[in-house]
Amino acid sequence: MNQSKTRILIADDEQDFCVILSHVMRREGFEVTTVNSGKAALDSIISEEPDVLLVDFRMPDINGMEVLMEVRERNPELPVVMITGYADIQGAVKAMRHGACDYLAKPVDHIELVRVVRRAVSERRLMQEIKFLSAQCQKACHLRKRMGPSDAVGRIISDVDVVAQSDFSVIIQGETGSGKELVARAIHENSPREKGPFVPIDCGSIPETLFESELFGHEKGAFTGAVAPKPGRFEVARGGTIFLDEISNMPVGSQAKLLRILQEKKVLRLGATKPIPVDVRIVAASNRDLLGATATAEFRLDLFFRLNEFAIAIPPLRERKEDIPYLAKAFLDTTNLELNKNVSGFSEGAIESLLNYSWPGNVRQLRSVIRRAVLMAEQTITRKHFDIAIAAPARVPAPIVIETLREDVPLKEMVHQSALVIEREALIAVLTSTGGNKAKAARILQIDYKTMYRKLKQHGIQENGGRHDKEKICWQDRSRV
Repeated sequence: MNQSKTRILIADDEQDFCVILSHVMRREGFEVTTVNSGKAALDSIISEEPDVLLVDFRMPDINGMEVLMEVRERNPELPVVMITGYADIQGAVKAMRHGACDYLAKPVDHIELVRVVRRAVSERRLMQEIKFLSAQCQKACHLRKRMGPSDAVGRIISDVDVVAQSDFSVIIQGETGSGKELVARAIHENSPREKGPFVPIDCGSIPETLFESELFGHEKGAFTGAVAPKPGRFEVARGGTIFLDEISNMPVGSQAKLLRILQEKKVLRLGATKPIPVDVRIVAASNRDLLGATATAEFRLDLFFRLNEFAIAIPPLRERKEDIPYLAKAFLDTTNLELNKNVSGFSEGAIESLLNYSWPGNVRQLRSVIRRAVLMAEQTITRKHFDIAIAAPARVPAPIVIETLREDVPLKEMVHQSALVIEREALIAVLTSTGGNKAKAARILQIDYKTMYRKLKQHGIQENGGRHDKEKICWQDRSRV
């Protein structure tokens, strides 16, 4: 116990008695404040809360019992030791019943005084530690409640516990809809920054022309339309955590500025000349392999190493099947409440369908499927309440893969080329089903619009359905023209 930081407040209307007790306490290494009235004691507690209050039972303005009752109302965890004369033992017993942790009779035995104070301090710190650990446990339970009971989720919770108390930058890798923001919030809520803001940014939803203004802010007149100064998200997040979701979509030029902010802990608004200090923690997330993206210069290698002080990988839902029934039941319960229904559960066939499906959209997709099923069902959810995609998951025809096989091509290249063929066919199929609506197609494929646009360009798929060469494929009928 570090007694040099332990504060004792003594409240007694006898000045000489206060001097004696404060001398004894200071000799033992405690910090001591003395007051001579009950009102002064309450005022002192408001201005600087002590670790223990020693209060005389009889005082002229507000007596010790009244002080005790007020303290119990304001701060029930503050230990109060009642000091009383021999004639007031009965009053001291009454005080104990109302929450005093102990009492001392005048004349006070100094050895007993030190013992009582030390015990009160130890018990308070023990209760604070128990309260802290209980809160940490509840936060961990909250994450498990949101993600599921699997061992994989348990490992994620362990990683969160390890990194949260540090100020390390964190990269969270996982497929779209797997729960990356949940993990990022858990890191923030378990960290010393928990009382600060948590500012999420979807790097794929901000137009490139506005990206730096959104993140770093701008001054009045910095560009056309900048009619007033505006703080960026980094300034808003000061003292807290900034969550850069899908950071692989961040423009390369902005990546360089982000690296400088991380190194210097200062942000320069657009149009400004003086940088502004910012104290933020960075948690980034991506559904892509960021290290792989550095090989194609889509993501800066130096920024990757700066962010990757700690990494957390979230397995897709199909790799933690034991979470599927748990999450399905949770979504069932919340949707029942929302719709004021009483759907009882799932048939065996329905559970089998849920477990056999690959869940490309992960937990987010599962939630949508269960909500629709609850809406459609009357008593029990069966296979028929799931849409056709979940009842019979689409499979890629083998000929698409076989077309890429050649004797002079390594296996790794075969797999890569096959994946590109499959990806292109999937894009065309979804665009066909949406009538060419790219935004709707992006939502179905669980990717952001910027990624959708990049992949269309990569595969040479144009709005008129053609490649970038003379051979064309229409979205509507996929026929060669």
